[in-house]
Amino acid sequence: MKSADVLIIGAGPAGLFTAIHCTNRKVVVLEKNAVPGKKLLISGTGRCNLTHDCKLSDFFDHYGENHRFLKTALHGFTNFDLIRFFENHGMKTVVDKNGKVFPASQKASDVLQVLLDACTKNKVEIACNQQITGIEKTETGFTVKTSSGIFACRFLVITTGGMSYPATGSTGDGYHFAKQLGHAIVPPKPSLSPVFIRDYTMNSISGVSVQNKTVYLYRGEKKITEHSGDIGFTHKGLSGPGILDFSRHILSGDILKVNFIDLRIDDFRNELIKVSEKEGKTAIQTYLKKFDLPRSLVMLILKSINVEPESRLAEITKIQRNQLVAAFCEFPFTVEKVGGFNMAMVTAGGVSLEEVNAKTLESKLIPGLYFAGEVLDIDGDTGGYNLQAAFSMGFLVGKGISG
Repeated sequence: MKSADVLIIGAGPAGLFTAIHCTNRKVVVLEKNAVPGKKLLISGTGRCNLTHDCKLSDFFDHYGENHRFLKTALHGFTNFDLIRFFENHGMKTVVDKNGKVFPASQKASDVLQVLLDACTKNKVEIACNQQITGIEKTETGFTVKTSSGIFACRFLVITTGGMSYPATGSTGDGYHFAKQLGHAIVPPKPSLSPVFIRDYTMNSISGVSVQNKTVYLYRGEKKITEHSGDIGFTHKGLSGPGILDFSRHILSGDILKVNFIDLRIDDFRNELIKVSEKEGKTAIQTYLKKFDLPRSLVMLILKSINVEPESRLAEITKIQRNQLVAAFCEFPFTVEKVGGFNMAMVTAGGVSLEEVNAKTLESKLIPGLYFAGEVLDIDGDTGGYNLQAAFSMGFLVGKGISG
């Protein structure tokens, strides 16, 4: 039997950052893959969007309903603390026009190397190819059985991630371990995932996108909520930050209504009537240019309601005008399904936050047991928010265990 002060299960960003900050402790990180950080290496399409450079107060709007849980972690280790950490370890960062922070090299491998070097400096042992077969609580801590032996520890930290991108090893192991130790699991589901549309008619404009448009979510006749952001059209549905961030709320059968022109239906109808009276000879396609939409999208929408682009404003009937207004203010898409875990960037759901102390991330049920990262029931928007949460939580747990 091997012993350590701290055992960390999972060598992703949360696990490695926990290990780095568990000072003056013997730390062993158990990783089931052959190498650590496998999912980190593909984050941001291999560029690794570390965090965002917005004000800390703005972060909390990007974690859904459970954002308050991260208050202590994010205040204890901010986005600017994270940027400083990497730059102090020799890795420069850059900020893109949207506020996303990347390594200057645009290589996720540089991020992982900084973390591994820091682990080496702090004498952290990373044991790979360790398939966990059992965990038991003991009088003095925990024993963890793996495919290669038994480890004993005083503190156990579960940082196994969620279920997104299962090819990287994220297969929900942490939920099984937590449940085995008595914790409740909020059912996991894909998040930050593209949405597939039933009877989709816009495959011909795959690759086209629109900026900062509002999407209304309907379940039956009831409006559930709405969200604004950039929307991209794919071969089979919708994607882009505005859809990915919204996907945690979307279910199969829901209806998404997209407002392409940023006007309410009544306001657009009234404007059309006024313009028709004054500039009735103007062609519809010419008038619609004022909304700065891709021409290919405008043509498809007009085709969907059987309105000729060359038709003059004064010539369209009241019925056509109402159809035009509805199509541009609330164009409907019926959801066939949300992309599965193999497409989702993160996982919603996980270890119930009600059973974890938000100020320490220690289990309320079992002293000495901690959780950090995506294994918990919290997920963020695109833009670096999920990695920032993982690093901040890792820092909080590491410092807490160090005393």
